[in-house]
Amino acid sequence: MGTKTERRPAPRAACGRKAWTAALLSLGILAVGAPAVVAEPAGGSGSAATCGLRNQRHQDNLGNSFTVDLYCDNLATDVLGRSAFNAPVTGRLKLSPSWFVCWTEGEAPPGQTKIWYYTQGDEVVTQPGLKAWGVVPARVVQTPRHPYPGIPRCAWV
Repeated sequence: MGTKTERRPAPRAACGRKAWTAALLSLGILAVGAPAVVAEPAGGSGSAATCGLRNQRHQDNLGNSFTVDLYCDNLATDVLGRSAFNAPVTGRLKLSPSWFVCWTEGEAPPGQTKIWYYTQGDEVVTQPGLKAWGVVPARVVQTPRHPYPGIPRCAWV
């Protein structure tokens, strides 16, 4: 759940054209060889989306235990403290795929689903005691249906 660091080439004035080209190529190679990917829409790469249930245990910092998760491709997004768009940002989902342990209902723009998924973000933003746990709107979870069949409803609803 750490932050990603990015290597940057020296400023253009400090190196020649060949060094600059080599630096850019190095960054491209590093980005391609990275084990985790920045979230992208499911249809963007032409490959099949990852999505399914797993028997995976998780426990949040509040003592809630979960025995199954939904492991799916997702868009990068803020993780919120409650299922409302004006809620505090507790963390960020930066990588895809991610896991989600339950669903609840909350705010939704007109024409969109009211489903939200509970997860732990890849990066803590505020309220460090929550360790980036919170909810994300269903539109960022790349599933064919919301809520995904088999994922439990969050117990506190």
